[in-house]
Amino acid sequence: MTIAIVPGSNTLADWRRIYWGSPFQLSGSADSRINAGAEAVQNIIRKGAPVYGINTGFGKLASVRIEDDQLALLQRNLILSHSVGVGDYLPAQVVRLIGALKVASLSHGASGSRLATVRMIEKLIELDLIPAVPAQGSVGASGDLAPLAHFVSSMMGIGEFIIDGKAVPSAEILSRHGLTPLVLAPKEGLALLNGTQVSTALALAGFFETERAFEAAIVTGVLSLEGAKGTDTPFDPRIHALRPHAGQVDVAAALKTLVAGSEIRESHRNCSKVQDPYCLRCMPQVMGSCLDALRHSSSILAIEAQSVSDNPLLFDNGDVLSGGNFHAEPVAFAADYLALAIVEIGSMSERRSSMLLDTSLSGLPAFLTRDAGLNSGLMMGQITAAALTSENKQKATPAVIDTIPTSANQEDHVSMATHGARRTLPMAQNTQTIVGIELMTAVQACDFHAPLRSSEALERARSTLRAVVPHLEEDRRQSPDIAAATKLVRSGALVDAVGRDLLPTI
Repeated sequence: MTIAIVPGSNTLADWRRIYWGSPFQLSGSADSRINAGAEAVQNIIRKGAPVYGINTGFGKLASVRIEDDQLALLQRNLILSHSVGVGDYLPAQVVRLIGALKVASLSHGASGSRLATVRMIEKLIELDLIPAVPAQGSVGASGDLAPLAHFVSSMMGIGEFIIDGKAVPSAEILSRHGLTPLVLAPKEGLALLNGTQVSTALALAGFFETERAFEAAIVTGVLSLEGAKGTDTPFDPRIHALRPHAGQVDVAAALKTLVAGSEIRESHRNCSKVQDPYCLRCMPQVMGSCLDALRHSSSILAIEAQSVSDNPLLFDNGDVLSGGNFHAEPVAFAADYLALAIVEIGSMSERRSSMLLDTSLSGLPAFLTRDAGLNSGLMMGQITAAALTSENKQKATPAVIDTIPTSANQEDHVSMATHGARRTLPMAQNTQTIVGIELMTAVQACDFHAPLRSSEALERARSTLRAVVPHLEEDRRQSPDIAAATKLVRSGALVDAVGRDLLPTI
C-alpha cells in the first residue's frame, strides 16, 4: 500500500511499512502549507532585512550579509562545502526512509522549501534512484549536515546515485530519466541539510530490525524452555502482579500462552527439579525490560519522525525564529536505549543456547549430538553466537555522552546521535543471527523429546525451521543452516508461523 505523508500525522506503523518497502506519496493537503512557506522566503528577500540562512552566511559566519544576486550561489556552495561524508554508503532501505522523513519534515511548510523540490525527493525514491550517502561524518547537531548534503547533491546533478551496487554520477542518471537537476532557491539548501532525518532513519531501521529479533526471541526462548524441560511456573501472572512493570507482565503472559498445551511440559510437571537457570526463569524480567526500552525508544522516534528539525523556522504570522530543533539529543537517547535492549536480547538468547549444549545443565546429549566426540554437533554455533554477543557489548557504550565542539565552538555541544543510531542496525542484525542460532539449538533439543510434542504454536515454529534446516544427525557445514534460520527471524516468517497475535505488542 502507498503511505500518504500527511504533516504531523504519520505513525510508527507508516515508517515501518516504508522501511520494509511500501511506496509513499506526499498528501495534497500539504501543498498549500509548502507554497506558503516558499512565498514567505520570497517576502523576506523583498524586504531586505537580514535573516539567518536566507541572506546571511552559516554557523560562525551568520553575521556575513549576502547580496540578493548571490543567494542561489550561497545555497549551492552550502551543499558543496558540506559534502564531506566518508565511509560506506548507507543501505538503500535507510536512504528511502531518509527521503520519506525529509518529505514529512518539509510538508509542514515551516522550512521554506518549494513544492517542486519536495516532489522531486518523492519522485527519486519512486524511481528507485537511491542517493549515494556516505555513512560517516555527522555529529548529530545542526542536523545531519554531511550525509544530507550528499543526498541533496544527487538531486542537483553533482553527486551520485547507487546503481547496481555502484556509485554513478547523478547528472547522467537524471538525464536518463528526463529529470532536470535541482537548482536551489533561497534557504532551500539549508532546509534540506538541517534536520535529523539521517539519524532518525538509522535509529528507526535499527528499531524495526530489533523488533524482528525481539519477537523471535520470545518464541525461541520458550522453545529452549521446552528443550531443557523447564517449568512455566515463573510465568504465573500472580508473580508479575506483585511487580507490575508493563513489559514484564506482557512478556510473562506471552510465554505462558505459547507453552500452553505442551506434552513436553506435562511430561515433567512433577519432577524433582526446583528452579531453572536465570536465562529461562528470568525471561519475563529481562525481556520485559527490553520491551519497555523498545517502547520508550519508539515513542521518541515516532515524535521525531513527524517533526520539523531544521532552522530557522517560518511561521504563519511572518515570524522567522532561530532555535535548536536540529539538535538530535532525543534521537541519541532513543538509540542508546535501543542499543542496550539489543545487547540484552542477544545475551539472553546466547545463554540459552549455551545451556542447552551443556549436558550437565540440560540433561541432553552433549552438544545435542548422539555421537559426541566423533561429531561436534552444535558446539560451534554457540561460539559464533558468543562472538556476536561480545561484539554487540563492545558497541553498546552510550554515544550521547560523547560530545565534541565543532564549527569554531559555535556548535559547542553535539549529540552524536548519528553514530549512536548507525551502530544499531548491525547490532540488530547480529542479534537476529544469535536468535537464529538459538532457534536451531532449541529445536534440535526438542527433537530429543520425541514422540512428545510441544504446544500447537511451538510445533508450527519447529516445522517452519525444519522445512529449511533438517535435524543434525551428523556433522555438516552449518553456515548455510544459520543463514536459513536467521532469515526466518529477520523476515518475520517464524513469528508469522507461530501467530503474531500471541506476542506482546511493541
